Amino acid sequence: MVDDVEGCVARPAETGSEPTTGRRSRPTLADIAVEAGVSTATVSKVLNGRTDVAAATRERVTRLLKAHSYLPPGVRRARRSGLVDVVISGLDSPWAVEILRGVEAECAERGTGTVVSLVRGDDARPPSWASLSVQHHSDGVILVTSRITAAQRAQIERAGVGLVVIDPVDLPDTDLVSVGATNWSGGLSATEHLISLGHRRIAAIGGPQEMLCTQARIDGYRAALERAGIELDRTLIRYGDFQYEGGFQAARELLESPDRPTAIFAGSDQQAMGVYEAARHAGLTVPGDLSVVGFDDLPLCQWLSPPLTTVRQPLEEMGRIAARTLFQLLDGETLVSPRVELATELRVRLSTAPPAA
Repeated sequence: MVDDVEGCVARPAETGSEPTTGRRSRPTLADIAVEAGVSTATVSKVLNGRTDVAAATRERVTRLLKAHSYLPPGVRRARRSGLVDVVISGLDSPWAVEILRGVEAECAERGTGTVVSLVRGDDARPPSWASLSVQHHSDGVILVTSRITAAQRAQIERAGVGLVVIDPVDLPDTDLVSVGATNWSGGLSATEHLISLGHRRIAAIGGPQEMLCTQARIDGYRAALERAGIELDRTLIRYGDFQYEGGFQAARELLESPDRPTAIFAGSDQQAMGVYEAARHAGLTVPGDLSVVGFDDLPLCQWLSPPLTTVRQPLEEMGRIAARTLFQLLDGETLVSPRVELATELRVRLSTAPPAA
């Protein structure tokens, strides 16, 4: 189920778009793939202007797309609505605000309005976000940390709506256009920093276990331990959500264990704030008794007490790049790669120190 968020709708620039008329029924990507004798992924690659398709195959697929009047994203330029949908699984965090800031800034520079909607977890009742985007004739969709089904993707592509995903839950198709950060490197650098201070009993708190970014950050944490010759203790790994409460609950369990960790790598800054509170409840100080590293580098990190050491991912820039990539799709430009990963960087502040004797 999708709820439009009040106060989050920006008016588009005047575009002089044509009135909408009834649309003819069109085949799905799967139908065209069968007729062309190729995979659905290959048809999608042709639609997205990918270069890794043989010339003869590209010509055959393109001919069929034209024969069936299938509308790729770039074809809708002449009748754009001047609206981009931003569909996000939650607006209750500063993380989402930073992403939206980047998307809206890039859209504003292009004279395009944004419509922000919420999608609620596993609620699959109609109308879906894909249906609503098609119904109000959005030019494109930026989907943030949400799962996308094959049916939703086919519906979006069949309507000629561009699609870019930020931090996808998973990547069912390798040609899904997405934007993220170097999560593995971030987890590696956070853990290596703690190891360099002398910590050996280091815990990690991840977000939802099925999310790609969670898996990559925890994999980076494991790689750092392995490089340092530190045996992995699976009891020191916890999963939950990326929110304050998730960090608090996981850290409370870790700190109540007989052989508690001397450092915790949290999968988000909000989780790290929950770790701070759990340490306070346990009568521990940060960083005197417990070192803490977060992930995101939200603006408020430097104002925490103590200021939080964290892995910076350029959230606003991720939003900008997602919007910029969407406009490239709409303009029919060829993408160098369907996946863009922006570099992360460790920001050392005062929440980390050598372990107590």
